[in-house]
Amino acid sequence: MVFLGEECLFCKIVSGKIPATKLYEDENTLSFLDVYPSAKGHSLVIPKKHYATLLDIPEAELREVMRVVQKIGAAVMKATNAKGFNVLQNNFEAAGQAIHHMHFHIVPRFENDGLKLSFGGAKAEMEELGE
Repeated sequence: MVFLGEECLFCKIVSGKIPATKLYEDENTLSFLDVYPSAKGHSLVIPKKHYATLLDIPEAELREVMRVVQKIGAAVMKATNAKGFNVLQNNFEAAGQAIHHMHFHIVPRFENDGLKLSFGGAKAEMEELGE
């Protein structure tokens, strides 16, 4: 299900109808702390305009969002003394997208933090990947 305009949680944050702890804001992009953080400093970066998935956002606007992802990643590492960070982005329910407003997660990482992100599986043959 795709939520547009006033029904979208992130659109409500952009419009100020729902509060958020903002980290950065410009004309087209907003970054704020995740209310259900995986780690201290877990942040989100969103375009202010509603796009449901990565496939919907125009390339020029995606470049702007990625510029902010880079900026927030550096700022969060500095503020939290993190040793690294993950950038995560989910599209559609099958991939774990819960809020249908395209967004990036910036998750600070610390030595032995216990946070598990697994992409393991059987090794694919190159011929299979080409199909």
